[in-house]
Amino acid sequence: MSNRHLGRTIAMQSLFVWDFNGKNKTTLESIVDYNFDNFASVFNDKEFVYQLIKGVVNNIVKIDKYIIKYATQWPLNLITIVDRNVLRIGIYELLMNDEVPPKVAINEAVEVAKAFGGESSGKFVNGVLGTMYKDYLKQKENKQD
Repeated sequence: MSNRHLGRTIAMQSLFVWDFNGKNKTTLESIVDYNFDNFASVFNDKEFVYQLIKGVVNNIVKIDKYIIKYATQWPLNLITIVDRNVLRIGIYELLMNDEVPPKVAINEAVEVAKAFGGESSGKFVNGVLGTMYKDYLKQKENKQD
């Protein structure tokens, strides 16, 4: 498992616990530290995980609006906590973080969803992020015309 993939996994697990427990920002750092200690004690790119989580949390209202717009068949509160937080990370990396190529952001989100979500999580995440990316490309193309 690559370092960044493990980092995304830790970020998803931390956001899962944070979301499950009511999104209390004061507990988020202790959740992340717990996950590092118990699941990745020798992980050497903790800053990547903290930046990813901070990016998601600081943009959560905007990110959740994208989920609502592109997962039209599912109200946000009915999307599983795993899928919801995988999508949050994927959307952040896809639209708000220029350091990650879009196809990498989508592929990583799908892989994390397959590993931790339900039977159809990978397809669901791929469908939402893929549609979002196609719309993003169309908007970008229209701005250039």
